[in-house]
Amino acid sequence: MDDFKLMRFTLLSLSLLALLTMTTSTSGQDADTQVDDTVGYFLGFSVGQSFAQQGFQSSDFTIEGMQQGLSDALSGEAPALTDEQLATVQGKIQAILQKRQNARAEEMRKQAVLNLEKSNVWMEQNGKADGVKDLAKGIQYKVIKEGEGGSPSPQDTVRVHYTGKLTNGEVFDSSVARGEPAEFPVNGVIQGWQLALQKMKVGSKWMLYIPPDMAYGERGSMPKIGPNEVLIFEVELLEIL
Repeated sequence: MDDFKLMRFTLLSLSLLALLTMTTSTSGQDADTQVDDTVGYFLGFSVGQSFAQQGFQSSDFTIEGMQQGLSDALSGEAPALTDEQLATVQGKIQAILQKRQNARAEEMRKQAVLNLEKSNVWMEQNGKADGVKDLAKGIQYKVIKEGEGGSPSPQDTVRVHYTGKLTNGEVFDSSVARGEPAEFPVNGVIQGWQLALQKMKVGSKWMLYIPPDMAYGERGSMPKIGPNEVLIFEVELLEIL
């Protein structure tokens, strides 16, 4: 078995989920005799989320199989599968996940193309709205309040309040909602913010309309921001630190 290297995340996840199954296998007992296994539920839910993120589906395996594997390992039994069989299973797992990863990548590529077309149309229309001006590199802005302080350099750290939305109005992040301003270096954020902040004065509040290539581009910032999304921010520059 020394030469067999099963993927660690799979082995750990299967073990935890199988452990959950063993602790909850009393489902056939009377309700009064069942144990409220909140630790087991927590572990199982966490592992389930991890499985979903990795690309596993419930039809890929059986709970009984995992339970048997964990039971054999804990009791010191020899594995029911040979080294060759284990290696075959590992290859099968890798093939399943790779196929689904490729499918997701292709879907993301198609979505990126579609979103870019929509984003270009949206930015063109938005640029015609009252008060909306061009900043640079396709970025648009609208002044809500003009400040009278200084403007930060790329090396400065600033304190800001902001709310970020998608073009459908969905809020994906907001320091205002959290009730605490954000602090970060100007050169440490997306390019659209970097260019805008250097044009803002302390005390200013702007609406920013940032095209995909000045935000998160084709990759997006999943799960909240898809590929080639326009980002809309209400930004108030509070202070240069």
